[in-house]
Amino acid sequence: MNQRDARRLSLILLFMPFALWIVLLILLPHIGMGVLSLREKIAPRQYEFGFDNYIEFFTEPIYWHIMARTAVMSLIVTALALVIGFPVSYYIAKIAGPRTRGAMFMFCLIPLWVSDLIRAFGWILLLRETGVISGVLQWTGLISEPIELLYNDAAVIVGLVYTVMLFMIVPLTSTMDGMDDSMIEAGYNLGGNGLTVLRRIIIPYAMPGIISGSIIVFMLTAGSYLTPVLLGGKYSSWFTQTIYDQFITRYNWESGAAFGFLLLIFTSLVVWIGLKLSGQSLSSTVARS
Repeated sequence: MNQRDARRLSLILLFMPFALWIVLLILLPHIGMGVLSLREKIAPRQYEFGFDNYIEFFTEPIYWHIMARTAVMSLIVTALALVIGFPVSYYIAKIAGPRTRGAMFMFCLIPLWVSDLIRAFGWILLLRETGVISGVLQWTGLISEPIELLYNDAAVIVGLVYTVMLFMIVPLTSTMDGMDDSMIEAGYNLGGNGLTVLRRIIIPYAMPGIISGSIIVFMLTAGSYLTPVLLGGKYSSWFTQTIYDQFITRYNWESGAAFGFLLLIFTSLVVWIGLKLSGQSLSSTVARS
């Protein structure tokens, strides 16, 4: 075996685990779900291929209303995560020293040390009628009786922003860390103020990180199930809950698979529109961040 063949074999062996991961855990399940979504039940244990499961979504207003609501809420969460995460990322990348940077990254990682279930119950302990926040407000005299802060859109948004914040901070920090400080200094030397430097220099340079972080946060939020259900309660209308009901409650796997694919197509369409409006491409965004 010559050196070229040895390099090729090494590359194949290194790539094999990733290829198996993609094929076995992503590609084949999606193919199976796609086939399942095209099955129409015409009698007990009798099926034929068709698009009735997809037509059901478009002919029932409640389904696409929940889909649109999920998209709007996910965009709100993404925008809030960006507004909160951008200054944190800038501080970590350009202002903080090595020790402070490590400490801040550690604080951002702490929420991921526990499961989504524990994090959601933590918010329940804080926001419920007999929870910590209600108790403190009563103790300070700001309210006269317990207040329920759970089971509304605000609670769901707060819980989701807390959950996905790290996935916005990391790509933003990675992108802005590569920006030369002299670019910022030049902006000030040319007479720009802080707002002008932010708008003309920092944000354009950080745009790949903004887009990649927003894509990750949006997709994670739209596909979230546990947090909206626990913090939104019976008033929560999240499309993943609709998919869950089709699979588990109604045992209608065909419609559940179709709804899952529709969620994937819809969120991918939103991401594509965002890339077009921002003038970015997916390949360049991922490469820069």
